Amino acid sequence: MSRQLRTLIVGAVLCLVLGILSFGLQVPYLVESPGPTFNTLGKDDGKDIIAISGHPVTPTSGHLNLTTVSADTQKTTVLGAVRGWLRRDEVVVPHDSLYPPGTSQEEQNEQNSQDFLVSQQNAVEAAACELGYPEGLGVNSVSKDSPNATALKAGDHFVSVDGTSVTDDAALRKILDSHRAGDRVPAVIRRAGKQVQVTLLLQPPAAESSTPRIGITIVQGCLPPFQVTLSLTGIGGPSAGLMFALGIIDKISTDDLTRGRFIAGTGTIDSSGKVGPIGGIALKMIAAKRAGATVFLAPANNCADVTGNIPSGLDVIRVATLDEAIDNLKAHASGGPVARC
Repeated sequence: MSRQLRTLIVGAVLCLVLGILSFGLQVPYLVESPGPTFNTLGKDDGKDIIAISGHPVTPTSGHLNLTTVSADTQKTTVLGAVRGWLRRDEVVVPHDSLYPPGTSQEEQNEQNSQDFLVSQQNAVEAAACELGYPEGLGVNSVSKDSPNATALKAGDHFVSVDGTSVTDDAALRKILDSHRAGDRVPAVIRRAGKQVQVTLLLQPPAAESSTPRIGITIVQGCLPPFQVTLSLTGIGGPSAGLMFALGIIDKISTDDLTRGRFIAGTGTIDSSGKVGPIGGIALKMIAAKRAGATVFLAPANNCADVTGNIPSGLDVIRVATLDEAIDNLKAHASGGPVARC
């Protein structure tokens, strides 16, 4: 064997070995795939995902599933990236698009959890407005170390504090400013449709503030005269808002939104009922179809991402508001015209 031939063979073997090894190298990308779906009208871990207290619950006949995307937490390899690029049910995204530079995975997960909580509160407010309940001031959460943890609960609505009607944050702060830390102040709140008298113990003001605190976070908007508890763990982000709002309405309203259909969807929602775009909608449509959905609600601003990616047999309805989603579902059930991407 000539020296030149041996050199070529060795070089080819080395290139092959390096090529094989390179497929195992990590690259700054993550792989996303269709995630689980959850029926907002059903249960998770034995608990109602949407629990209503203080109001009769209307029997439901179908599904209103929120959809998710599963993403690897570790950077993928060259081989994983190549496979993801070739598969229809996987998407390869830059690592920094999910975990921005300077943000740890723990910090981003915490932000996703916070976004999820905000989406839930927005869903409650939007549903309450859609159901015709008036605006008011309510308790969003109560701090664990708050001296009022036994007096107030999430979902309470302020009627009056110290004998003065309270309808917004400014009115509440004005009353608190007239008191000092340590004062005990009478209040009337509405809980599960009934008025309850409580006594609030005021805490010292927060840093750079002179207003005594009561150890809660508040929410301003349409407030239902009953308690809504949303129980779903293991997911984050704001994209479940639309389906939570529809689930609340379907459980409270006498109208059956599903009419026995398996409906899935996605979309952010604000307290006014406006539906916003989300990421990963192509994967969410696949997740919905795999779960058994025949109807999918997509934010209007996601239509460009929907076109050309709709799984066979899935009817995709375009929605821009909560009210529009309800109207389209009713029209779809009766065979009437609906908005589609």
